[in-house]
Amino acid sequence: MQALRHHSMSSTIHQNGVRDSNERLEYLGDSVLNTMVAELLFTKFPFKDEGFLTEMRSKIVSRESLNDLAQKIGLNEIVDFDKRAVGQNIKGSIFGNALEAFIGAIFLDTGFYGAKRFIEKKLLTHIDIDKLEFTEKNFKGKLIEWTQKNNKTITFDSDEEITRKQKIFKVRVKIDGEEYGSAEHLSKKKAEQLASEKACDKLNLQLN
Repeated sequence: MQALRHHSMSSTIHQNGVRDSNERLEYLGDSVLNTMVAELLFTKFPFKDEGFLTEMRSKIVSRESLNDLAQKIGLNEIVDFDKRAVGQNIKGSIFGNALEAFIGAIFLDTGFYGAKRFIEKKLLTHIDIDKLEFTEKNFKGKLIEWTQKNNKTITFDSDEEITRKQKIFKVRVKIDGEEYGSAEHLSKKKAEQLASEKACDKLNLQLN
């Protein structure tokens, strides 16, 4: 029940102000999901490098993907939130956040293998991982479109670092001078997309 309770419907239960919402469970579920998806990809693609695995995991656990999965399993029908207090942009992210909290609750109730079974049997069956490998999502384009529409300035600051004879690109997305996301990759283009995805997530921007 707590995993499905948005903070707009929670009440203060501790003297320090911590509320009985799903936010702490969301934190736990996010870590559990990332770990188990990482293991799945590590096993499925034994000859792919770290950059590929990181990008694939990012696609699977993106805010857009989690929102979609939450609705496919019907979680959006039972999340408890105040519809009057929540805007349309934020509403979409509520379901993905609740899914992470739900995974956190399953992990606490059933342990590692119970959570792994739920993720593999109930969630990842809705994702074609082989097809996803060749799917490009233009988070950078979405972010640029949003900044232009809202009269904001966006910059992509990048640094190059040589490690083990490889060139790593580190990119930071800044909007009106404030950093909204950062990432690194062997490809500058991929680093920009990964950093842009984090910025879109922070701004609750959804791809069409």
